[in-house]
Amino acid sequence: MHVAFVHRRGFGQFAALAAQLAQAGNEVSLITETIDQKIPSVRVVRHRAESGPRANPHMARHMGTPDHHARIGHRVAETLDAMARQGLVPDIVVGHIGWGSMMFLKDVLPRVPALGYCEFFYRSEGADIGFSPDDRPDLETRKRLRLRNIAQLLSLEAIEAGISPTHWQRSLYPADAQGRISVCHEGVDTARFRPDPTTSVRLSDGRVLRAGGSPIVTFVARDLEPYRGFPQALEAAAKVVRKRPDALFVFVGGDGTSYGVPPPGGGAWKDHLLESLDIPQENILFPGVVTHSVLRQLFQISAAHLYLTYPFVLSWSVLEAMACGALVIGSDTAPVREVIRAGRNGLLVPFFDADALAEVILDALKNPERHLGMRAAARRTVERRFRLTDCLERQQDILEKLSGKSLLRQSLVQL
Repeated sequence: MHVAFVHRRGFGQFAALAAQLAQAGNEVSLITETIDQKIPSVRVVRHRAESGPRANPHMARHMGTPDHHARIGHRVAETLDAMARQGLVPDIVVGHIGWGSMMFLKDVLPRVPALGYCEFFYRSEGADIGFSPDDRPDLETRKRLRLRNIAQLLSLEAIEAGISPTHWQRSLYPADAQGRISVCHEGVDTARFRPDPTTSVRLSDGRVLRAGGSPIVTFVARDLEPYRGFPQALEAAAKVVRKRPDALFVFVGGDGTSYGVPPPGGGAWKDHLLESLDIPQENILFPGVVTHSVLRQLFQISAAHLYLTYPFVLSWSVLEAMACGALVIGSDTAPVREVIRAGRNGLLVPFFDADALAEVILDALKNPERHLGMRAAARRTVERRFRLTDCLERQQDILEKLSGKSLLRQSLVQL
């Protein structure tokens, strides 16, 4: 079977599935702007990248993003049309619907079934917008968010089915579309992400970290910013080290702003927040963005892993930490509650309560034996619901059902 993936930033969420399909002998293509990794035997077709939303005085209000998405959709349509004229018509197309890439798919390939990746549907209430106490979306914000969903709404009308990684993310989509959206995560490689408290981590500055010495508290985000609870985590760290001066906090992530807004005056949230916090430099590490291998090792030696998030997309990192048997202290927000049951496979605290977070961290460091059962339960959760092999099987079942054709399959054995 020929499976074509569509994603702006390389393989993204489709990497494991694309690799599995190609390895089994299926024909696999990727239509993309940029490529993030190489997968053997996968045809990569790049289309011209479109510049971001344009300022145009003649354009209706808030139409910059929809216009940007439409331009991306045109590029993908042109690419698929060129492939079709060369005889490269896929049996099924799998694509991310959030950026407009799938908008014109049916205009090019009307008889080719399509599966859309449904990651996040924007809403003015019930999700990230309005979550912060000082965030009161006005009418213009609500209109802007509604228009931002244009590409997704057009794509939902065109695709045969969708797939969302979590139940909560699916619940954000219009009710009449949810029946066509399956819940299936991309999967976690539990053979690679597994407990190993004997491991050690060498950071880029030469420092070596290992379990058994200073208790290590980890925090991971694409960027260190408010959407992922970095201000509360850093404030809690300052409180913890006053009572546990031996504790070491490792904050992994970049200095940019992936979501939300930058700090007042610009720059990095880290620098902005450290100006007002009294925290010894020897108790905090900022290694920046690290490799996946280093991330795994940090999870394995972590005395406690902090995962805070707005009601937003659930990060892969929290599931990988759980697979490593880390004690996750998460925010009591809907995406986290879907995977963490307080007192069973992890701990939950109110998102904005740095005092409560500090107290839970202190208790975790003081009584590590009391939380061993939660660590084991966290890994069982991932093994039961997010194991890579199981997720890949479910994804392939969906492809076969939609296309009416059989994939070449190759078993992937995990320990």
